[in-house]
Amino acid sequence: MAGRGPAKDPNAIRRNKDAIPTVKVQADHKLRGPELPEDALPDGESWHVQTRRWWENWRRSPQAVQMMTDPDWDFLLDTALMHHKMWSSGRWDFAAEIRLRAQKYGATPEDRNRLRLTVELPEEPDGNGQAGAVIDMGERRGRLGG
Repeated sequence: MAGRGPAKDPNAIRRNKDAIPTVKVQADHKLRGPELPEDALPDGESWHVQTRRWWENWRRSPQAVQMMTDPDWDFLLDTALMHHKMWSSGRWDFAAEIRLRAQKYGATPEDRNRLRLTVELPEEPDGNGQAGAVIDMGERRGRLGG
């Protein structure tokens, strides 16, 4: 079975003195990296809509801040080609390889935990001047009369 086993417990006590630092990236939704090249597919074929969406999500992801070199984006482009083939031709046998490749960039919370990558969300005030991402449940119950 492919993969690296279960993610390490983030609260585990390390016995060695040189703890691996956690990398923090800020979600800013800026567009980074190149667009999908139109000449990468044979016979003037267009990218599958799911692959375009997947690519744009990576370009806007906080992880894109860490992808600073051309080889980083080349590796992701190779993965995009597999993603396109999977969606356009029903080649679902590519799904496992795509998952393993996306794992290297921290695609899921478990992947980010394993990479010691923390995504910090910017505080965006809602209409009440409070951060929209955090809700004080006691205050919410009070407002609802409970």
